[in-house]
Amino acid sequence: MNGETGSNEALLRQQAERESNARTYPRHLRLALDRARGTVVEDVDGNAYYDCLAGAGSLALGHNHPEVCEAVERVLDREGPMHTLDVTTPEKEAFVDRLFESLPDEFAERARIQFCGPAGTDAVEAALKLVKTATGNRSVLAYRGAYHGMTHGSLSLTGDTEPKEPIPGLMADVHHLPYPRERRCPFGIGGTESERVGARYVERLLDDPGSGIVDPAGMILEPVQGEGGVVPAPDEWLREVRRITRERDVPLIVDEIQTGLGRTGEPWGFERSGITPDVLTLSKAIGGGLPLAVVVYDEALDVWEPGAHAGTFRGNQLAMAAGRATIEHVLEGDLDEHAAEMGERLRAGLERTGGGSDAIGAVRGRGLMLGVEVVDPTAETDALGCHPVDPGAAKRIQRECLDRGLIVERGGRRGETVRFLPPLTVSREEVDEIAGIFEEATLAAENETAEVAR
Repeated sequence: MNGETGSNEALLRQQAERESNARTYPRHLRLALDRARGTVVEDVDGNAYYDCLAGAGSLALGHNHPEVCEAVERVLDREGPMHTLDVTTPEKEAFVDRLFESLPDEFAERARIQFCGPAGTDAVEAALKLVKTATGNRSVLAYRGAYHGMTHGSLSLTGDTEPKEPIPGLMADVHHLPYPRERRCPFGIGGTESERVGARYVERLLDDPGSGIVDPAGMILEPVQGEGGVVPAPDEWLREVRRITRERDVPLIVDEIQTGLGRTGEPWGFERSGITPDVLTLSKAIGGGLPLAVVVYDEALDVWEPGAHAGTFRGNQLAMAAGRATIEHVLEGDLDEHAAEMGERLRAGLERTGGGSDAIGAVRGRGLMLGVEVVDPTAETDALGCHPVDPGAAKRIQRECLDRGLIVERGGRRGETVRFLPPLTVSREEVDEIAGIFEEATLAAENETAEVAR
């Protein structure tokens, strides 16, 4: 077999024989993709699916968007350089122009940019080196439930302990703080009081000489925790955290690798709360589906030496062309507003499913970044009235979705949250069909659970 033909199962079998045991998605998304356009992908057996994974959010305009394809073809047709390290080109400067235009003026006017290795995790590594160099400090504050990548430093910042357990000697002086949650509150309080207590906790921690934490080099957070279960940061909490860090000269790193470029219903996720970060880590959507990652930061932090952070593939011209086209289309087509509208429509459809299913504990998120928490309604509730999560049921729902032509991913502390990250171009009709498939899949999974119980 040459790898270009064959059935889903034949190609998956071949993949399993040759790829690392670390592969993930093929274990629960049992298909081999062959063609794709917009929100729809097709496997080698001819089955079509709505793609609500979309490259983990990297395909903001969906698959093979004509403007993205045209931008890439333009570079190739004129024999432009494909790879330039950090030597500049007209394509690169045009990308930076459009990226900076997409940012709030108060941030863009003082911004510097560092091109990184092509994955978001390298942008996080660069941000860590940047703030440590600028402050001379070593401690970093992160949050429980966070996901920042799988390389050494970024994995240290990530909340999930499972991938850390086999890795001795991760980056030291990382301290994970409680991330406010209305449900499953880390303080056992719930509601808006959770965010008020969370902000006070951070302030008192930083002012406590007995906290055990030396002066921090920075704090990193996500405006919406994606892998952590699609948990949005409350606006007032974010404003308080920004005040606290600014007053204490702690650089605030906002990880917009998944939330950025219209995904949450704003051009950038932090804009909803009105804060201005010191550092942004960006990847995924800004490359138009091609590998690209950057750090954008306040010029006051720009004290590192030449070569302090580098990477061979930081000069990917095709990704810059695709990214420029994507940014332009998102901004000029008001796709952030479209994402907000379609997100509300999809949320309403998912909540209708929740109204008829006791297994749906909550629907949450922002824009077209939504999650459905799956619970065990037969188990006792906790002190805040929440049933325990049910990752097994979430897995069954995911499988039933796939069987009906819908690709979704799971997230959350235990894999209990079914996640939706469709392209920002998704139509009303597609949203309604996606919600309908999810409802059918949820009912089928519940019936399966009932059969097993009997």
